[in-house]
Amino acid sequence: MLRRVQSVIQRRFKVLVLALLLLTFLMHLLLDLTPIVGQVIGSGCPCPARAGAPPLRAKSRPKTQVLRALQDFRGSNSSRQKGSREGAGEAGRYIGSKLAALFQHSLYQTPLPPLANGDHLFNVNSKERFNLKTSGSEEWVSDGVQFVLPTGDAASDTYPTWLKFHIGINRYELYPRQDPLTPLLLDELATQKIIATVQKPGGTQLKLVMTFPNYGQALFKPMKQQRDQETPGDFFYFSDFERHNAEIAAFHLDRILDFRRIPPVAGRLVNMTKEIRDITTDRRLAKTFYLSPANNVCFYGECSYYCSTEHALCGEPDLIEGSMAAFLPDESLAKRHSWRSPWRRSYHKSKKAEWEGDPNYCDLVKKTPPYDSGTRLLDLIDMTILDFLMGNLDRHHYETFEKFGNNTFFLHLDNGRGFGRYSHDEISILAPVQQCCRIKKSTYLRLQLLASDAYRLSDVMRESLAVDHLTPVLAEPHLTALDRRLQTVLRVLRDCVRKAGYDDVVENDTRRKSLPTA
Repeated sequence: MLRRVQSVIQRRFKVLVLALLLLTFLMHLLLDLTPIVGQVIGSGCPCPARAGAPPLRAKSRPKTQVLRALQDFRGSNSSRQKGSREGAGEAGRYIGSKLAALFQHSLYQTPLPPLANGDHLFNVNSKERFNLKTSGSEEWVSDGVQFVLPTGDAASDTYPTWLKFHIGINRYELYPRQDPLTPLLLDELATQKIIATVQKPGGTQLKLVMTFPNYGQALFKPMKQQRDQETPGDFFYFSDFERHNAEIAAFHLDRILDFRRIPPVAGRLVNMTKEIRDITTDRRLAKTFYLSPANNVCFYGECSYYCSTEHALCGEPDLIEGSMAAFLPDESLAKRHSWRSPWRRSYHKSKKAEWEGDPNYCDLVKKTPPYDSGTRLLDLIDMTILDFLMGNLDRHHYETFEKFGNNTFFLHLDNGRGFGRYSHDEISILAPVQQCCRIKKSTYLRLQLLASDAYRLSDVMRESLAVDHLTPVLAEPHLTALDRRLQTVLRVLRDCVRKAGYDDVVENDTRRKSLPTA
């Protein structure tokens, strides 16, 4: 009887074990089938997903139709820029090109006023000979080559890109929004053979003038500071480094703000031996080259501040990054006027400028020529906003083309001291905005547009900079700082509107009756 009971128990135990094994198998099978079932339900397609493909969505976004002329500056490295990218954090995720969508927005389609004969910097049909050798500028010595601007439109096809850039300058802009020449010029700055290099005379820091085979020239600023380094808080603004990546980023930011007042700037990797030392005719520059203990080629040049062995520029072993900025026309051909900024800093360790102690300082400026008429004060406000966004305290002067008188744009030159600190926002840069409470309507609406999620400033800057040969140009905290500072600018303007009223703060700078809202 006992044996019979034991036999029954053993059989039932075996059945229970088999049932548990079967149940476990069915559970694993169900879990494996769940993703496929989800895809079938979500997509309506029984096809299995490709390996490595992103999860399918129930609804896909329509792709943005992008005009080729509005695409970002791709040059020869277009493979770097994908159709979709993922930025830092959820706010940075997007599909398609935000930058192209931004430039297709109606705020970036407003036409210029009709151009009269005197609104072009150069008369293309002129027979005047452009003798670069005898122009009187050390920056334009090019073996006596002469350029004659021929008559007829077809002849302009033979001009080098840099000359086309020069003759395209007009009273209202340095280059057009949809200019097909700008990407070509940027690519040439980054890739053309360098046939001559000399040090640019003057200035507080080392800069080189480089010449190309087509007689174009560029201003080269070598790398002095790593991207993730911040300028120490104890540094005075006038003793800060000039950063090559700041020059590059300033050009892209200026373009995104639709100012277009900075000449094209591209990043480049330069061979210090072959493209500087071996081809320079500048003996003062050549004698500062040496080989470091780490077997890297170094040089330091001659200048007022950072030109010594303690501040030498060293390659790896002879390659060094730098910014290449396109030259403006020689001043013997297109004279420029240099204006002292009313909000210039004292450039003294203990003294303050007048505007720093007088909250009503703008009332005085408004009564002083040339700020008492035209758009000069509003153009200065534009430049102030650009400087605040990139943290540039070193704006002591600005320039304009003399030919256009008081009715023209500012040239936003020398931006190397921007993007030095991302953890600090220097509110004093905004003094002209706070004291004058004036802004162009076009600028105000574009700032609001760039503060929206659809066209976030950090996103379009990240996308624009991604095509440069030295990408990433800015460390991520600098891009985050742009969004934070933009909100500060808008907050200051809202305070102005509350105090003085919209019509007294926002100047309608377009001939159209109304601009589209952001």
